[in-house]
Amino acid sequence: MTLIDGRAIAAAITAEVTETAAKLRESGTAPTLAVLVPTDDDATAWYVRSIERAAKKVGVDCRVVQLEKPTGEDVTRELDKLSADPSVHGIICQTPLPEGVTLDDVGAHIDPRKDVDGANPVSLGRLTAGLPTYAPATAAAVLEILKREQVALSGAQVAVVGRSTVVGKPAALLLLGENATVTVCHSRTKDLSSVTKTADVLVVAVGRAHFVGADHVKPGAVVIDVGTNPTPEGGLVGDVDQAAVEGIAGSITPVPGGVGPVTTSLLLRHTVTAAQS
Repeated sequence: MTLIDGRAIAAAITAEVTETAAKLRESGTAPTLAVLVPTDDDATAWYVRSIERAAKKVGVDCRVVQLEKPTGEDVTRELDKLSADPSVHGIICQTPLPEGVTLDDVGAHIDPRKDVDGANPVSLGRLTAGLPTYAPATAAAVLEILKREQVALSGAQVAVVGRSTVVGKPAALLLLGENATVTVCHSRTKDLSSVTKTADVLVVAVGRAHFVGADHVKPGAVVIDVGTNPTPEGGLVGDVDQAAVEGIAGSITPVPGGVGPVTTSLLLRHTVTAAQS
Protein backbone atom coordinates (compact mmCIF):
# COMPACT_ATOMS: atom_id res chain seq x y z
CA MET A 1 0.00 0.00 0.00
CA THR A 2 1.35 3.40 -1.02
CA LEU A 3 1.06 6.39 1.29
CA ILE A 4 0.08 9.47 -0.72
CA ASP A 5 2.33 12.36 0.29
CA GLY A 6 -0.01 15.31 0.79
CA ARG A 7 2.84 17.51 1.97
CA ALA A 8 4.70 17.00 -1.32
CA ILE A 9 1.55 17.83 -3.31
CA ALA A 10 1.01 20.93 -1.18
CA ALA A 11 4.63 21.98 -1.75
CA ALA A 12 4.13 21.79 -5.52
CA ILE A 13 0.98 23.91 -5.31
CA THR A 14 2.73 26.35 -2.98
CA ALA A 15 5.55 26.85 -5.49
CA GLU A 16 3.02 27.69 -8.20
CA VAL A 17 1.11 30.07 -5.92
CA THR A 18 4.33 31.81 -4.80
CA GLU A 19 5.27 32.58 -8.40
CA THR A 20 1.82 33.97 -9.22
CA ALA A 21 1.66 36.02 -6.00
CA ALA A 22 5.06 37.57 -6.77
CA LYS A 23 3.87 38.68 -10.21
CA LEU A 24 0.76 40.22 -8.66
CA ARG A 25 2.85 42.16 -6.17
CA GLU A 26 5.10 43.40 -8.95
CA SER A 27 2.01 44.75 -10.69
CA GLY A 28 0.88 46.55 -7.52
CA THR A 29 -1.64 44.05 -6.09
CA ALA A 30 -0.99 42.43 -2.71
CA PRO A 31 -3.17 39.30 -2.59
CA THR A 32 -4.96 39.35 0.76
CA LEU A 33 -6.84 36.66 2.66
CA ALA A 34 -9.10 37.74 5.53
CA VAL A 35 -9.77 35.14 8.24
CA LEU A 36 -12.71 35.90 10.50
CA VAL A 37 -12.33 34.19 13.88
CA PRO A 38 -15.50 34.39 16.05
CA THR A 39 -14.19 32.05 18.74
CA ASP A 40 -11.37 31.57 21.25
CA ASP A 41 -11.26 27.83 20.57
CA ASP A 42 -7.68 26.52 20.92
CA ALA A 43 -7.87 24.19 17.92
CA THR A 44 -9.17 27.03 15.75
CA ALA A 45 -6.38 29.32 16.94
CA TRP A 46 -3.80 26.69 16.02
CA TYR A 47 -5.30 26.28 12.54
CA VAL A 48 -5.39 30.03 11.95
CA ARG A 49 -1.73 30.34 12.92
CA SER A 50 -0.90 27.60 10.41
CA ILE A 51 -2.75 29.55 7.69
CA GLU A 52 -0.82 32.71 8.62
CA ARG A 53 2.51 30.87 8.35
CA ALA A 54 1.59 29.29 5.02
CA ALA A 55 0.35 32.63 3.62
CA LYS A 56 3.54 34.43 4.60
CA LYS A 57 5.64 31.82 2.77
CA VAL A 58 3.82 32.32 -0.53
CA GLY A 59 3.49 36.11 -0.42
CA VAL A 60 -0.18 36.36 0.53
CA ASP A 61 -1.14 38.89 3.20
CA CYS A 62 -3.25 37.28 5.91
CA ARG A 63 -5.58 39.56 7.86
CA VAL A 64 -6.97 37.87 10.99
CA VAL A 65 -10.12 39.48 12.38
CA GLN A 66 -10.76 38.24 15.92
CA LEU A 67 -14.22 38.77 17.42
CA GLU A 68 -14.74 38.46 21.17
CA LYS A 69 -18.00 36.75 22.19
CA PRO A 70 -19.84 37.87 19.06
CA THR A 71 -23.49 37.50 18.19
CA GLY A 72 -24.60 36.20 14.81
CA GLU A 73 -25.22 39.81 13.77
CA ASP A 74 -21.64 40.72 14.70
CA VAL A 75 -20.35 37.96 12.42
CA THR A 76 -22.53 38.91 9.44
CA ARG A 77 -21.71 42.60 9.88
CA GLU A 78 -17.98 41.87 9.75
CA LEU A 79 -18.35 39.59 6.73
CA ASP A 80 -20.29 42.34 4.94
CA LYS A 81 -17.47 44.81 5.69
CA LEU A 82 -14.79 42.44 4.41
CA SER A 83 -16.83 41.68 1.30
CA ALA A 84 -17.03 45.41 0.54
CA ASP A 85 -13.30 46.01 1.17
CA PRO A 86 -11.50 46.18 -2.20
CA SER A 87 -8.15 45.34 -0.58
CA VAL A 88 -9.47 41.91 0.50
CA HIS A 89 -9.50 39.18 -2.16
CA GLY A 90 -10.40 36.07 -0.17
CA ILE A 91 -12.54 35.55 2.94
CA ILE A 92 -12.95 32.55 5.20
CA CYS A 93 -15.01 32.30 8.38
CA GLN A 94 -13.79 29.97 11.08
CA THR A 95 -15.90 27.81 13.37
CA PRO A 96 -17.26 27.25 15.95
CA LEU A 97 -19.74 30.07 15.53
CA PRO A 98 -21.88 31.66 18.25
CA GLU A 99 -24.50 29.36 19.75
CA GLY A 100 -27.47 28.89 17.46
CA VAL A 101 -25.61 30.22 14.41
CA THR A 102 -24.46 28.01 11.55
CA LEU A 103 -22.15 28.58 8.60
CA ASP A 104 -25.23 28.32 6.40
CA ASP A 105 -26.64 31.34 8.26
CA VAL A 106 -23.59 33.57 7.74
CA GLY A 107 -22.07 32.19 4.53
CA ALA A 108 -24.40 34.24 2.33
CA HIS A 109 -22.66 37.37 3.65
CA ILE A 110 -19.38 36.40 1.92
CA ASP A 111 -19.12 37.87 -1.58
CA PRO A 112 -19.03 34.82 -3.91
CA ARG A 113 -16.09 36.42 -5.75
CA LYS A 114 -14.13 36.28 -2.48
CA ASP A 115 -15.62 33.03 -1.15
CA VAL A 116 -12.40 31.02 -1.36
CA ASP A 117 -13.73 28.24 0.88
CA GLY A 118 -17.13 27.80 -0.77
CA ALA A 119 -19.27 28.86 2.22
CA ASN A 120 -21.86 30.91 0.33
CA PRO A 121 -24.85 28.85 -0.90
CA VAL A 122 -24.41 30.61 -4.25
CA SER A 123 -20.99 28.97 -4.56
CA LEU A 124 -22.47 25.53 -3.95
CA GLY A 125 -25.23 26.27 -6.45
CA ARG A 126 -22.71 27.28 -9.11
CA LEU A 127 -20.73 24.13 -8.37
CA THR A 128 -23.89 22.06 -8.84
CA ALA A 129 -24.53 23.77 -12.17
CA GLY A 130 -20.96 23.23 -13.34
CA LEU A 131 -20.23 26.98 -13.38
CA PRO A 132 -16.93 28.59 -12.34
CA THR A 133 -16.73 28.97 -8.57
CA TYR A 134 -14.55 28.23 -5.55
CA ALA A 135 -15.37 24.83 -4.11
CA PRO A 136 -14.80 24.25 -0.40
CA ALA A 137 -11.05 23.85 -0.12
CA THR A 138 -11.16 20.43 1.54
CA ALA A 139 -13.40 19.04 -1.19
CA ALA A 140 -11.17 20.63 -3.81
CA ALA A 141 -8.17 18.99 -2.12
CA VAL A 142 -9.73 15.55 -2.66
CA LEU A 143 -9.87 16.11 -6.41
CA GLU A 144 -6.47 17.80 -6.52
CA ILE A 145 -4.82 14.81 -4.85
CA LEU A 146 -6.45 12.34 -7.22
CA LYS A 147 -5.38 14.39 -10.24
CA ARG A 148 -1.81 14.84 -9.01
CA GLU A 149 -1.63 11.10 -8.37
CA GLN A 150 -2.91 10.55 -11.94
CA VAL A 151 -5.85 8.44 -10.79
CA ALA A 152 -8.14 7.68 -13.74
CA LEU A 153 -11.54 9.09 -12.78
CA SER A 154 -13.53 8.95 -16.01
CA GLY A 155 -15.84 5.95 -15.69
CA ALA A 156 -14.42 5.00 -12.29
CA GLN A 157 -16.69 3.83 -9.47
CA VAL A 158 -16.34 6.29 -6.57
CA ALA A 159 -17.94 6.10 -3.13
CA VAL A 160 -18.07 9.22 -0.95
CA VAL A 161 -18.88 8.48 2.70
CA GLY A 162 -20.34 11.65 4.20
CA ARG A 163 -22.79 14.20 2.80
CA SER A 164 -21.83 17.51 4.40
CA THR A 165 -21.86 20.67 2.32
CA VAL A 166 -18.24 21.21 3.36
CA VAL A 167 -16.77 17.98 1.99
CA GLY A 168 -19.08 15.16 0.94
CA LYS A 169 -21.53 16.88 -1.40
CA PRO A 170 -19.05 19.24 -3.10
CA ALA A 171 -16.48 16.44 -3.47
CA ALA A 172 -19.14 14.29 -5.15
CA LEU A 173 -20.00 17.14 -7.53
CA LEU A 174 -16.35 17.70 -8.42
CA LEU A 175 -15.91 13.99 -9.09
CA LEU A 176 -19.04 13.92 -11.25
CA GLY A 177 -17.44 16.73 -13.21
CA GLU A 178 -14.59 14.34 -13.99
CA ASN A 179 -17.11 11.77 -15.33
CA ALA A 180 -16.78 9.40 -12.38
CA THR A 181 -19.78 7.34 -11.31
CA VAL A 182 -20.36 8.59 -7.77
CA THR A 183 -22.34 7.07 -4.90
CA VAL A 184 -22.80 9.24 -1.81
CA CYS A 185 -23.17 7.21 1.39
CA HIS A 186 -24.31 8.43 4.79
CA SER A 187 -25.63 7.35 8.19
CA ARG A 188 -28.81 5.89 6.67
CA THR A 189 -27.02 3.86 4.00
CA LYS A 190 -27.92 0.19 4.39
CA ASP A 191 -25.05 -2.31 4.33
CA LEU A 192 -22.41 0.37 3.81
CA SER A 193 -19.58 -2.04 3.12
CA SER A 194 -21.45 -3.61 0.20
CA VAL A 195 -21.39 -0.19 -1.48
CA THR A 196 -17.87 0.91 -0.57
CA LYS A 197 -16.30 -2.43 -1.56
CA THR A 198 -17.26 -1.80 -5.19
CA ALA A 199 -15.45 1.55 -5.30
CA ASP A 200 -12.23 2.11 -7.21
CA VAL A 201 -11.88 5.35 -5.23
CA LEU A 202 -13.16 5.69 -1.67
CA VAL A 203 -13.47 9.13 -0.07
CA VAL A 204 -14.23 9.09 3.67
CA ALA A 205 -15.38 12.24 5.48
CA VAL A 206 -17.55 11.31 8.45
CA GLY A 207 -15.59 12.63 11.43
CA ARG A 208 -15.47 9.27 13.25
CA ALA A 209 -12.13 7.76 14.12
CA HIS A 210 -11.33 4.50 12.32
CA PHE A 211 -14.90 4.25 11.03
CA VAL A 212 -13.78 2.46 7.86
CA GLY A 213 -11.97 -0.85 8.14
CA ALA A 214 -10.85 -3.80 6.05
CA ASP A 215 -14.38 -4.94 5.17
CA HIS A 216 -15.15 -1.59 3.51
CA VAL A 217 -12.32 -1.44 0.98
CA LYS A 218 -11.98 -2.96 -2.47
CA PRO A 219 -8.55 -4.53 -3.11
CA GLY A 220 -6.34 -2.00 -4.84
CA ALA A 221 -8.68 0.96 -4.19
CA VAL A 222 -7.44 4.52 -3.77
CA VAL A 223 -8.57 5.75 -0.34
CA ILE A 224 -8.80 9.45 0.49
CA ASP A 225 -9.14 9.86 4.27
CA VAL A 226 -10.46 13.33 5.08
CA GLY A 227 -10.93 12.71 8.81
CA THR A 228 -8.94 14.50 11.51
CA ASN A 229 -9.94 13.06 14.87
CA PRO A 230 -7.96 14.03 18.00
CA THR A 231 -6.64 11.26 20.23
CA PRO A 232 -6.30 11.37 24.03
CA GLU A 233 -2.53 11.48 23.52
CA GLY A 234 -2.78 14.70 21.51
CA GLY A 235 -2.35 13.20 18.07
CA LEU A 236 -4.65 12.86 15.08
CA VAL A 237 -6.15 9.81 13.41
CA GLY A 238 -8.31 9.54 10.33
CA ASP A 239 -11.73 8.11 9.61
CA VAL A 240 -10.01 5.08 8.08
CA ASP A 241 -8.21 2.45 10.14
CA GLN A 242 -5.00 2.57 8.15
CA ALA A 243 -3.48 -0.49 9.81
CA ALA A 244 -6.61 -2.52 9.03
CA VAL A 245 -6.58 -1.67 5.32
CA GLU A 246 -2.86 -2.29 4.92
CA GLY A 247 -2.43 -4.81 2.16
CA ILE A 248 -5.94 -4.18 0.82
CA ALA A 249 -5.96 -0.57 -0.37
CA GLY A 250 -3.68 0.30 -3.22
CA SER A 251 -2.92 3.75 -1.82
CA ILE A 252 -4.18 6.01 0.97
CA THR A 253 -3.75 9.54 2.28
CA PRO A 254 -2.25 9.42 5.79
CA VAL A 255 -3.50 11.45 8.75
CA PRO A 256 -1.81 13.79 9.37
CA GLY A 257 0.07 14.69 6.21
CA GLY A 258 -2.57 13.88 3.61
CA VAL A 259 -5.56 16.04 2.78
CA GLY A 260 -4.83 18.77 5.35
CA PRO A 261 -1.73 20.37 3.80
CA VAL A 262 -3.34 20.34 0.37
CA THR A 263 -6.43 22.09 1.74
CA THR A 264 -4.36 24.97 3.10
CA SER A 265 -2.40 25.36 -0.13
CA LEU A 266 -5.64 25.50 -2.12
CA LEU A 267 -7.09 28.24 0.12
CA LEU A 268 -4.08 30.32 -0.85
CA ARG A 269 -4.34 29.38 -4.53
CA HIS A 270 -7.99 30.40 -4.52
CA THR A 271 -7.05 33.72 -2.90
CA VAL A 272 -4.41 34.47 -5.51
CA THR A 273 -6.82 33.52 -8.28
CA ALA A 274 -9.39 35.91 -6.80
CA ALA A 275 -6.77 38.67 -6.70
CA GLN A 276 -6.18 38.16 -10.43
CA SER A 277 -9.83 38.81 -11.32
